[in-house]
Amino acid sequence: MSGQWSQRLAALGIELPAVVKPVGSYVPALRVGDLVYTSGQLPVVAGELAFTGKVAEGAEGLVSPEQANAAARLCALNALAAVHAEVGIDSVVRVVKVVGFVASAPGFTGQPGVINGASDLIGEVFGDAGVHARSAVGVAALPLGAPVEVEIIVQVN
Repeated sequence: MSGQWSQRLAALGIELPAVVKPVGSYVPALRVGDLVYTSGQLPVVAGELAFTGKVAEGAEGLVSPEQANAAARLCALNALAAVHAEVGIDSVVRVVKVVGFVASAPGFTGQPGVINGASDLIGEVFGDAGVHARSAVGVAALPLGAPVEVEIIVQVN
């Protein structure tokens, strides 16, 4: 299905958003040879963070694992938008790696379930070409108070 990703996105009813403007001195994505590396993407929708705070189980005032999973999906969507802006989504051959960071409250160990939000979106879009290596890392804090940050590496033709 390589080369048909824009059609797959349309069939799924998924529209790639505008690329999120960097909040520092970096670019959203960079191609090196046949790989495109994205910078860490936050759960930004229309220029605003959709979620803020640390992730915890059942703690009032914090981000639930389910909300964080949705945030990770948004991060992955923003990463795909960055890839598309760099090389065009239809040039993706496969997704190589997903790295996810979860701003975790003390004792929270559900990082893999949170980052499944990103992995599941990639699987929906790319099928077998979306099977990837992954890291899901708990951290004390993320930029702008985001609960999740995701970066991806894709192989392109």
